[in-house]
Amino acid sequence: MLMHLIVQLVDLYTFIIFIYVLLSWIPTKQGVLQNIDEVLGKLCDPYLDLFKRFIPPLGGMVDISPIIAIVVLQLVVRVLYFIF
Repeated sequence: MLMHLIVQLVDLYTFIIFIYVLLSWIPTKQGVLQNIDEVLGKLCDPYLDLFKRFIPPLGGMVDISPIIAIVVLQLVVRVLYFIF
C-alpha cells in the first residue's frame, strides 16, 4: 500500500518535471506563467541539478539531463516496487 503511494508520487513528480521542461521552451514568461515556472523550478531544480553537473548539454544547446533524470527516477522506484 505504501509502495503504491510512493509510485504514484514519483509519477506525479515526473509529470511536474515534464511540465517544467516544456515551460523552458517558452522564451518570455510573464504573469501566471512566470509564477508557475518559479514554483516548478523550486521543486525540480534541486533534483535536475544533480544530473546537470555530470551531463553537459549536447552541442552546447540541447540539455538531455531531464530525460536521464526521469529515467533514473522511474527505474529506481520500479525496482524498489518489485523488491518490496
